Amino acid sequence: MLERPTLVGGGSLHNPTNPAPTPHAIDELVRRAEELGVPQILVPNVRRSDDTGALRAAGLVPVAAESECVVRLPGEPAAGALDDVLRERVGAEQLGELRRRHEEVSRDVAWEHIPLTDLDGKPWARDAFVELHQRRAERDGGHANLYNADALAALAQGELADRTEMFVCHRENTVAEAGLITRSHNGRGLYVLTRAIDHDDPDARRDFSLASAYRLYLHARHSGLDWVHLGRGEAHHMRRLGADLFVPLDHWLRAPGLATPEKEEQALSEFATPPVAAVPVPGPARFRHVPRFDQIDLSSNTNPFLGADGNYPDLDTAELAHTYLTTISKLPGHDGVGALSAEHLLFTSGAVDGVLLLLAALASPGEGVCVTPPTFPLYGHFARVLRLPVTEVPLGGDDLSQVDTERILAADPRVTFLCDPGNPSGTRIDPVQVHALVTRGRGLVVIDEAYVEFSEKPSYAGLVGQHDNLIVLRTLSKAWGLAGARCGIALADPGIIEALRRVQVPFGFTNASQRAARDRLTNSQPVLDGIRRIRAERDRMAGVLADHPAVDRVFPSETNFLLVRFHKHERVVEQLSGAGILVADVGRLVPDTCRITIGDQRANTALLEALSSAL
Repeated sequence: MLERPTLVGGGSLHNPTNPAPTPHAIDELVRRAEELGVPQILVPNVRRSDDTGALRAAGLVPVAAESECVVRLPGEPAAGALDDVLRERVGAEQLGELRRRHEEVSRDVAWEHIPLTDLDGKPWARDAFVELHQRRAERDGGHANLYNADALAALAQGELADRTEMFVCHRENTVAEAGLITRSHNGRGLYVLTRAIDHDDPDARRDFSLASAYRLYLHARHSGLDWVHLGRGEAHHMRRLGADLFVPLDHWLRAPGLATPEKEEQALSEFATPPVAAVPVPGPARFRHVPRFDQIDLSSNTNPFLGADGNYPDLDTAELAHTYLTTISKLPGHDGVGALSAEHLLFTSGAVDGVLLLLAALASPGEGVCVTPPTFPLYGHFARVLRLPVTEVPLGGDDLSQVDTERILAADPRVTFLCDPGNPSGTRIDPVQVHALVTRGRGLVVIDEAYVEFSEKPSYAGLVGQHDNLIVLRTLSKAWGLAGARCGIALADPGIIEALRRVQVPFGFTNASQRAARDRLTNSQPVLDGIRRIRAERDRMAGVLADHPAVDRVFPSETNFLLVRFHKHERVVEQLSGAGILVADVGRLVPDTCRITIGDQRANTALLEALSSAL
């Protein structure tokens, strides 16, 4: 772009972005370029979610740019709410760093906000702003400074003047940072137009990026605002500042020799049923990638007078998906997960909801479903409700860890469900047999990993990117302790995820559930500690129960429960019930057995005492 004359227009050079230019505006831009004899046109910083058909029609080509980065603030002004939200986003350690930098900087500097209309009375602030931005331009290669004195004067006389102010951070007569912020047209948020830091000041260079960001969040909350738009930037850095909404941008360029590519659409999986392939994603979920933070939403027919709960839940969960994948990729046995993207993931209302969604989206009436009893009963239940024939191929082996691969392949099911680790068995299926089903079968293989965090053997989640017929179901209900939040996860080929979206009811994943999930995922150390405690207590209880005279056998377990066979099964169940202890009687699935969840030591001791009374 810098090597030939270029007409720039229709977009936004700096923050905030504008909507994509209209066909009329593009026609005018093309006409003006022809009048000037300029061979190249640039329309910068267009949101990828906008309607860009007119840009393509005019021969412009998209070139990826950095994303807009937005920090959404808590919906209530309660004390501590800002820190609670930031803790969900960045974790307790990074929140502590933000607060510490802010407190240290604020001890010896003053923060001042000056309305742009009052700037003539503060010439020192105006001069410092211009000087810091000139120095920044020189550090960036000497390109023209877009925030020189003339530009600042023009802005002060323009339509943004009444809602724009300069913020400065100064100690005595020295300005360490200066920037511009403006309220959005809907009055709900704050755009950071520009910030420049005095790089000759070592404290400012080291501390101000974190400190001034936190200060702006406090200012926005005290002003009753809902979000702060930080501008464009690298996602990893902006996440550490609390950004939780990233809006992809493209520059659009028309130049000699550039051909306009076809618009890429998400390919639907060949496993989608014909009715699902014939319909779009329902209702508002179609527009989940369209950012709504800076729009005035008069489309949803909700009550605007009763607070944040009057709004529908956020549909764009891409950032939460990134958080989930990043978190579990660090767990042992999760190689390959880091290569997955948000397009490989769908949040569901518990993993059970994922079972129903995939059967409805990927299996037509008459197509077979295979289950491997003893297993989670709702696989077969939902299949029968949807009029899908069910084939049962029981697990084999002393530990119920073997599947009859050849028999399943011979049945040629559309969908095969494997619960691994097993429920109620607690054991892992032979991985050689699992791989055989995935690589040799024509149908889908669904692996329910509800308990995999308690296992020391690898997850299959990292293989999702390699096999388009593999679906892995996960949940935050078990190891992550969020059963009440109803957060399930389906990991699959993006084409399968697209099919599931066409069946899923919009707005089922509430904002409260999203906040709970984000908080738990970004502050996961208590979860990891809890998993270690459960494993240790599981192993202790397995040893104690194995020696108990009421017990015939304790099955090996890689879950947070034990499958136990009793000598006098019915008497034991009655005795436990009489003692106020509830266990899962699974004797109909595995004769004379109960599934016993690992509780804390007090609960486990009560169980052992009640068992002794049953002798």
